Amino acid sequence: MPATLLALGFDAKDPAGLARFWAGVLNWEIAPDALGGIALLPDDDTGFRIRFLPTEAEKPGPNQVHFDLTSKSTEDQQATVARALELGGRHLDIGQRPEEGHIVLADPEGNEFCVIEAGNKFLADCGFLGALSSDGTQEVGYFWSKALGWPLVWDQDQETAIRSPHGGPKITWGGPPVAPKLGKNRLHFDLTPSADSDLATEVDRLVSLGAKRIDLGQGEVDWVVLADPDGNEFCLHPA
Repeated sequence: MPATLLALGFDAKDPAGLARFWAGVLNWEIAPDALGGIALLPDDDTGFRIRFLPTEAEKPGPNQVHFDLTSKSTEDQQATVARALELGGRHLDIGQRPEEGHIVLADPEGNEFCVIEAGNKFLADCGFLGALSSDGTQEVGYFWSKALGWPLVWDQDQETAIRSPHGGPKITWGGPPVAPKLGKNRLHFDLTPSADSDLATEVDRLVSLGAKRIDLGQGEVDWVVLADPDGNEFCLHPA
């Protein structure tokens, strides 16, 4: 059976401060995290929490994953932008064109995110957290579809997207060219085996799909660190 996506792990210099920012933007509840750190608990069908973990590492470049937040109207988009700026975000220029409807921002630690214009058809049936938009190959989209048991909802021109059968945000991969990896990603997935599996069996299954076990210096821990076919780190925790 497929693994379950428990959480999106988010490395932060100031986990509490970054949690407050995103709690204010998403209107999610802050709570202690059973896996360590600080968590945000969704109030919708997102299906996974966001956990903020301490790091001393500097952000090496653009993140491999960023949030796409949806809007119901132009006024709603402007309200989201204003709220993010008031909470400590800032506008970000990544070369977007003036005619593009989305607005690019950065959180207080420089993590990129987009506030998507109203009427976006691709995210029309998604909630406020519309997508985890990722830099990645078609192969890695296929891998995560099989790893999580989420169907492909887009597979065209080497761009892929998956979504849980229960709803929530889409996870998308933009296809080539894929930016070179610059050290450990600041965002990673935390998984757990299905109820009828165990850690060792699930590790073997994920490796058979194209994952690799890696050592990040985690030492003696009860979870396993792996990398997907594009080299993106993720963790498998005991059920």
